[in-house]
Amino acid sequence: MSNTIPATLIPGDGIGPEIVDATVAVLAALGAPFEWDRQIAGLGGVESVGDPLPKATLDSIRRTRLALKGPLETPTGGGYRSSNVRLREEFQLYANLRPAQTIIPGGRFDKIDLVVVRENLEGLYIGHEHYVKIDNDPHAVAMATGINTRAGSRRLLEYAFEHAVTTGRKKVTIVHKANIMKALTGIFLETGLELYERKYKGQFELDTVIIDACAMKLVLNPWQFDMLVTTNLFGDILSDLVAGLVGGLGMAPGANIGADAAIFEAVHGSAPDIAGKGIANPIAILLAAAMMLDHCKLPDMATRLRTAIDQTLNVDNIRTGDLGGKASTAEFTAALIRRVS
Repeated sequence: MSNTIPATLIPGDGIGPEIVDATVAVLAALGAPFEWDRQIAGLGGVESVGDPLPKATLDSIRRTRLALKGPLETPTGGGYRSSNVRLREEFQLYANLRPAQTIIPGGRFDKIDLVVVRENLEGLYIGHEHYVKIDNDPHAVAMATGINTRAGSRRLLEYAFEHAVTTGRKKVTIVHKANIMKALTGIFLETGLELYERKYKGQFELDTVIIDACAMKLVLNPWQFDMLVTTNLFGDILSDLVAGLVGGLGMAPGANIGADAAIFEAVHGSAPDIAGKGIANPIAILLAAAMMLDHCKLPDMATRLRTAIDQTLNVDNIRTGDLGGKASTAEFTAALIRRVS
């Protein structure tokens, strides 16, 4: 069919295949026109072809310029480098979009509607590190290099500001540590203030806050924020904090956006301890699929999917165990399919 949309599908590791299969089934019931090219990465890539990011997977994304990805396992403290970071670098996915919205009301924090926009390619998070040997200790000194550029900062900030305008956000807060890291995060802050004055003033309110104060304020009163835009490492930390306001990473989708490709993902880990038990919560990757539908200019389908998730959770009261329910992954998926069909 000429109206199909080619897309790469990476089930991932651990619970990844279970939640990705659930999402594909829901999207099919929704009538989403994706034509999937299934590929592997992460631990699955290592075990199958000896590479955590196989050439066939990269070639597929170059062709489709669009991917839906389950969680990929990354070893801690050694082993291979994160496939997630490599994918961002390979396709220059400079913007990480992480919305957090209350789906199940009545929690410790209610009526949360926040967006974190994180720079994805620069800063300390790029992992340019090395050790210096002293005497007999090969790890006597650990060093890391952080690099932020004017061009990279401007590209990300412009994306964030445009997203704020098109989605009707009222306030954007630049999060930084320019009081101490005057150059590394100062360039980001300076670029954002200049860009706002030159191009966006009056379209939304602009605020700035130091990272540690921001973390405190998010816990005390998250409703004072609307959109947070920040550098790579700060964005990684804050987006998980914000996810905690709406129930945890199981409710947190993410999008990695570049000029020529976009990869949508569940931002939680692979949870190998519950893999294969049929109890995983697929909501994060379902919400990522809704973001993917928006990206592909299918907003009506995206709205139907989000509405169906809300109704399944709050009207039908069908929830997986991590949300206080008793439904299996398959039972939750079946209930959601009934809602979208």
